Amino acid sequence: MPTFADGKIEAYVGPTELGGADDLEQVIVNFISGAKKSLDIAVQELDSEPIAQAIIDARWRGVDVDLFLEQDYLRSEGLPKVKVRTGESEAAARRRAQWVDEGAALAENRRILAALLRSDVEVRGDFNPSIFHQKFVLRDFRGRASATSALLTGSANFTQTDTHRNLNHFVVFNDGRICREYLTEVEQLRRGRFGRGEHGDVPRTYGLAGVPVKVLFAPDHTPELEIIKQMLKCKRRLDFAVFTFSGSSGIDDAMVMLVAARRNVRGALDPGQGKQWWAATKWLHDEKIEVYLPRKEGAFRKLHHKLMVIDDAAVVAGSMNYTQPANDYNDENIFVIGSPHDEVEGIKVDHARCAEIAGYMRAEIDRIISRSDRYQP
Repeated sequence: MPTFADGKIEAYVGPTELGGADDLEQVIVNFISGAKKSLDIAVQELDSEPIAQAIIDARWRGVDVDLFLEQDYLRSEGLPKVKVRTGESEAAARRRAQWVDEGAALAENRRILAALLRSDVEVRGDFNPSIFHQKFVLRDFRGRASATSALLTGSANFTQTDTHRNLNHFVVFNDGRICREYLTEVEQLRRGRFGRGEHGDVPRTYGLAGVPVKVLFAPDHTPELEIIKQMLKCKRRLDFAVFTFSGSSGIDDAMVMLVAARRNVRGALDPGQGKQWWAATKWLHDEKIEVYLPRKEGAFRKLHHKLMVIDDAAVVAGSMNYTQPANDYNDENIFVIGSPHDEVEGIKVDHARCAEIAGYMRAEIDRIISRSDRYQP
């Protein structure tokens, strides 16, 4: 387990099935298993039984659990179709459609939901008309920090696919101040405030053993502007690995500016998303940006990272894809780790420690590119 900033930051990349260093499902299970008092979980989708079991086990230990999920992965869009089988009455077929999730795409999600409710886990569906896209767990922090207080967040949903077949990352922050910023988000979700609302001022930057960390939530903190701000600090190279990258974001324009300023820009995109007509892929390629698409080998399904590394100085990661809807409408979070400056908001920057985590995340991007093909229109 790579740790940085004197143990205050942990980083995980996976899955192991695709050559990554970490079993991401087990990372989540271990994190949840360390809870003593409370768990506040916000995630788009949960269909992993081991993760659900860890949540249920925590509740049975007396841990207070709040869980927020995207409703689209729990409810049906319209009434199910009734297909009468041979020898079956229409009434029996209708009852089966009403009560049995036979082969339904969301069957496992609903089975897990029932188990969670059966064990007195507080489960709430989102009210965002766009997408509730969070992926974080706040552990043992309801206002006061303890030895087990920590925050896990990153790009992966709590699903079998995301933890075993999609390329993803997690970061754990062992710092009460970072936990407090996510607690503010949790409290808003408890009040039913999803999507665009009053999130308050952009959180301040905190120093974790000389490594600056800044957290932002979409849509009200407009994290796309922060990403562009960090990009414009680039002096030599910028590397990225992103699931969805559309031409509607301003991030592609900032990349073009960096290339014009003779910075080296390259990155990997998910092959399915990258070939869509609305994707920024061809535009980036035409502007002399190196774009790579991972080869569909073995268990690989998607590149699901939302990851950027700037020089040997900063990492930008989290749940937000590089799209206009993600910035303007979705519930998202991003975090910036590190800085090229000697001082940030009164924090004396330890450049060596910033470079350690930047180098680790860049190595993962390099590994992905080594298993990719250069994009050709």
